[in-house]
Order: sequence, then structure tokens, then C-alpha cells
Amino acid sequence: MKFLVIGLGSMGKRRIRNLQRLEVEEIIGFDPRQDRRQEAEGKYYVKTCRDFNEALTQNPDAFIISTPPDKHNQYIKLAIEHKKPAFVEASVILEGLGELNSLAKKQKILIAPSCTFRFHPAILDIKNIARSGQYGKLTNLICHSGQYLPDWHMWEDVKDFYVSQKETGGCREIVPFELTWIVDIAGFPKNVTGFYGKTMDVGADIDDTYVVAMDFGDAYGSLTVDVVSRYASRSLILNMEYAQILWRWDENIVKLYDARNQKWVHHQFQKGEAAEGYDRNIIEEMYIDEMKSFIEALEGRGRFPNSLNDDIKILKLLQRIETKR
Repeated sequence: MKFLVIGLGSMGKRRIRNLQRLEVEEIIGFDPRQDRRQEAEGKYYVKTCRDFNEALTQNPDAFIISTPPDKHNQYIKLAIEHKKPAFVEASVILEGLGELNSLAKKQKILIAPSCTFRFHPAILDIKNIARSGQYGKLTNLICHSGQYLPDWHMWEDVKDFYVSQKETGGCREIVPFELTWIVDIAGFPKNVTGFYGKTMDVGADIDDTYVVAMDFGDAYGSLTVDVVSRYASRSLILNMEYAQILWRWDENIVKLYDARNQKWVHHQFQKGEAAEGYDRNIIEEMYIDEMKSFIEALEGRGRFPNSLNDDIKILKLLQRIETKR
């Protein structure tokens, strides 16, 4: 199977690494920037193209769309037009996605939106515990995701990539990223509201903090996302009728308090490795497992766990958060 990786920035190179770890041999890269093509060729020994039509002449079986978010829909449309299944990185642009979803369904083209954290070992463990029914129903959850925007790409200025733009700002982008795994555990909220804005200078004129309240009907949740945290962190408190789950992403453990037996149970897992230049908690294995799931879906051996339908529902939540002020 031959893959065309569209966009050879940070995520495009990661997807090449993922595919190579999965022993995929035929990989083509496309990017109009010469420096990125040269880096991909030098590091990963893949053929690259500066022109998209030239890349198409290589007859790839599937697209991996790793462009900035404001270019995703352009290449989803091209994937549908050329009848190529496509994996697309986490999105934040709702406009036009509904029409593309309808076209993809009509032509039976698989479009697989990223849901990376659903493959994180801690999140998989938390989902299994919460959905087991062993500890009663979920009552509330509190989640925080914080990073410092200038630390995202240490090799380039914030203003030189998409996280500095209002619509694709680093903080705004992470809200649906987190919601995608939260709803997989708790279900879609019946109502959301929130506050967001700029609290300090992170090198770009963007909203740097979102605080979201969620009503699940018989449970409640809060999510705070920011790009002003000087120490990168993710944490979760999840309460159930007979238990509490505590998790921090810089620990390789999920802590469960069993209220019936009045004791803590520790679920340990292999944390994995981070690529050079990234926070040590951004483990490569969850990206590899996500790409493996896409390949299995292409080969008819499994179902990718996210869809454009769900992606649209998530982005509509973001829209409601931003309009209910």
C-alpha cells in the first residue's frame, strides 16, 4: 500500500515515522516548501514532490493530510474527487465540513479524522474503568490541559506557523482535541457554555485560555485549556458513585480510589517514548497505534474509532462555547 503524506511540517514528518515503524515501504511526501522536502528526504529517505499533481502521478492508495488546519478541507475535497481514502489531522475548522462529509458518504470514501488521545494507554484504561459499570455511573469530571505556546516548536517562532492565527490558534485548536477523547468516555454533553480570551502575551494575538462547562444530563464536567502554562500538563479527576480516578500525563499510572473497599488501586502502564524536540509526555506510540488503526480500516480489518460525523459534532460544541458568552 502506498501513502501520500500531504504537508511535511512537524506532523507530516511524524506520520512518516509512524508509517515506517509500521513497516510501510511506499511513502511519498508532498510540500511546496523546499526545506521541508529536503529534510524529509534526508531523514527518512522518502521521495517527495513540490507539485500536488506530480504526487498524484505516483498513484497513492491513500492520503495522510498533515497540513495546517485551514488547509484540511481543501485536501479532503481532493481526496474525495480522486476517490482516495484519507486520514486527516485534528481539525478546528467547521465551515464546509458538512458538505464534504455528505460527499464522502455518497461516494463511500473513508475520511478518518485524528483522535490521537483515544489511543493513549491511560485514556484507554480510564475509559474501560468508567464504562465497566463496576463503580456506578459517572457524576462529574474536571480536566485541565495546559502548555506554553512558544514551547510547541522550539525551532521556529510562534508567528511562523498556524498557531498564531485567530481561527487556528494553538489554544482554540486544543479544545476539540481534548473534547474528542472526553466524549468517548462520558458521551456527548447535552449543553455547553464557556469563557475564553487572552490573558498574557504568548507571541501571537490569539485567545490563550478556554474554560468550558459541560452538562451531560445526569453528570457535569469542566475543561480548562490554555497555552500559558509554563509547565506542560494534562490532568483529570473523574468521579463516579463508588470511585474516583486521578490521572496526570507526566506519570505512568492511573490512580483509582475504590470507595467500597476504601483503598487506592494503581493501574500502571508503559508510558512510551517521545520524539526528539518534543515534550517527553507526547509519546510516539499513540500516534503509531492511531495510524495502525487507519491502515486496518483501509484493509477491512477494523473500524477507525472517529468519523467526520463525530468531528462535526465536536466542532459544533466549540461553536456553541464561543457563541454562548
